[in-house]
Amino acid sequence: MHFFIRLSTRLMHLRKTTIGGIILAFVLFSATVAYALEPETFVNWFNAFYWVLTTMATVGYGDYFATSPAGKAFTIFLYIFGIGLLSLVIGKVIDSIADVQRQRGAGTLTFEGEQHIVIVNWGKKARSAIEEILENAPKTQIVLIDESNRHPLEHLEQVHFVSGDPAADSILAKASISTCRAAIIFADERIEEASLIDGKSLLVVSSIERIAPHVHTTVEITMENHVQNFRHAQVNEFILSHDAISRLAVRAALHEGSSDVITQLLNRTNGSDVYEVAVDRSWKTYGDAFQALLAQGATLIADREDLGINRKLDTPIPENAKLYVVADAETHQRIAGMGK
Repeated sequence: MHFFIRLSTRLMHLRKTTIGGIILAFVLFSATVAYALEPETFVNWFNAFYWVLTTMATVGYGDYFATSPAGKAFTIFLYIFGIGLLSLVIGKVIDSIADVQRQRGAGTLTFEGEQHIVIVNWGKKARSAIEEILENAPKTQIVLIDESNRHPLEHLEQVHFVSGDPAADSILAKASISTCRAAIIFADERIEEASLIDGKSLLVVSSIERIAPHVHTTVEITMENHVQNFRHAQVNEFILSHDAISRLAVRAALHEGSSDVITQLLNRTNGSDVYEVAVDRSWKTYGDAFQALLAQGATLIADREDLGINRKLDTPIPENAKLYVVADAETHQRIAGMGK
């Protein structure tokens, strides 16, 4: 008994590749011995190989079985050692799966993929952003980077968690930042000083722009006087978090009901949202685009950040135009299908 305990302990500490090699060698050796002992029973080596596998797996179909005393003795040998080795492999596989789950929860696994969205800093806004992404594109892969040590959304398979400093090159590499579609950096809610919050965000986005300048970056900024610093860091888009809330509150006080329109666009309570539409080659001016989209049930509101295109409908549409409309999802899908 002591021998078996020592043997099993040593096998448990072997590497997975070593155990795999031992199992393969054992199966091939056993099939060769079985065929040598009873060539009439198995007819060929492959049948002996098949019998060894079914015996080790405790399936026992009964289509082949040893008849000679030597063959039966070898069958007993397979029962004792073969099934034990196979159980060891199964245990290793289960341990490997559990280990992967532990690493996933701890945020130590490297994400292998591309065209995903990276979200930096966990909080209420990050949760809302993830819910919004998955609602609009359920198959989108998301990588969340945060300095906490536990996956906050472990039940969501589409969300991969990376634990660590989001400004560190090694952490960004684990998030596969160079192959992602976009990165969203939220203000760290755990920092109390606003200038320090923006300082951390600036450090993170600087690291991203240095490693992957082609990645579209969006940053939440808490202080308006820091905007120029983020523009210098080549940030594609930024959002003034506190400023947007205060302006919305003032407009609601001065113009009753104005906040309902903005809230509707943010929450899509009545089904409408802001969508980007491809420029049709038949459209020469903004007026052409406005009328064509209106006929489809969509309202053209902007070209990139320019919200005044309704005052220059005779202006030709530039080549680099990015047109945005207000429409429901069904109308947007119909327009997108016509543009293909």
